[in-house]
Amino acid sequence: MAPSDDPELKTTEPISTETLAPGLYITATPIGNAADITLRALNVMRKCDAIVAEDTRVTARLLALHGISRPLLIYNEHNAAAVEAKLLQRLRSGERLALVGDAGTPLISDPGLRLVKAARDEGLSVFPIPGPSAVIAALSAAGLPTTPFLFAGFLATRQGERRAVLKDLRPVPATLVFFESPQRLCESLSDMAETLGDREACVAREITKLHEDMRRGSLSQLQAHYSANQPRGEVVIIVAPGKVEGPDLAVVDSLLRQALPFMPVKAAASLVAEATQASRRAVYDRALALAGKGPNAGE
Repeated sequence: MAPSDDPELKTTEPISTETLAPGLYITATPIGNAADITLRALNVMRKCDAIVAEDTRVTARLLALHGISRPLLIYNEHNAAAVEAKLLQRLRSGERLALVGDAGTPLISDPGLRLVKAARDEGLSVFPIPGPSAVIAALSAAGLPTTPFLFAGFLATRQGERRAVLKDLRPVPATLVFFESPQRLCESLSDMAETLGDREACVAREITKLHEDMRRGSLSQLQAHYSANQPRGEVVIIVAPGKVEGPDLAVVDSLLRQALPFMPVKAAASLVAEATQASRRAVYDRALALAGKGPNAGE
């Protein structure tokens, strides 16, 4: 079906006249450029009963820019436990609440998870209102593999904890995406180079803003650059996957020699392949050779 033929994309009325159903609206807002706001997000914020904001000052500026005036409620990591029950009660009574963060898509390193989970647990309606995301924006323009990717959020501020997390992430066969503060950027890049290996990476700063900057290079090259050029603004770090290392053939052969006297070749190969994460076919061929049944049995 062509996009223009999709009934979900058609409406007989302007968006501004559509009825807003009761529920919690997870509403994405611009990450920098105020023009990056969707028509649907504006409609939700105009028609909701109240806007639940991480920082009402930030949200008030956005609303003023678009000529919207709605009640603002504060919801952040400091008061979430205290106001959650009140917000749930408003949702139970049929109100329409728009949850917004300071920038981008709520819950992506922003508060809101416990509220969404509680609403879902009670069977209350939760609607995603998609839009800007620093993670997706940076990933789309970095020129590094996009599938799969793993968003790891902010790394720990303490070096020991940061390196422990990076060590756990090292074998993950995916592009890694992090948020980081400009003050800790150089330290994190250095730890990444040492722990993950000197991989290809991209540092994206101030995405969609006046001084937007995206710089590609190895982790060590980026660390050297930002050591000499103090970065400013919000930062996204994208790190390419590491090279896939093959299994240690010496270990594979050792395990096969231990298994073959006690089980058939196929069973031994299957067991060793599972233990070493090696190709089943490759392990089976080596098992045949070691058992004297394959073309390389004389090796």
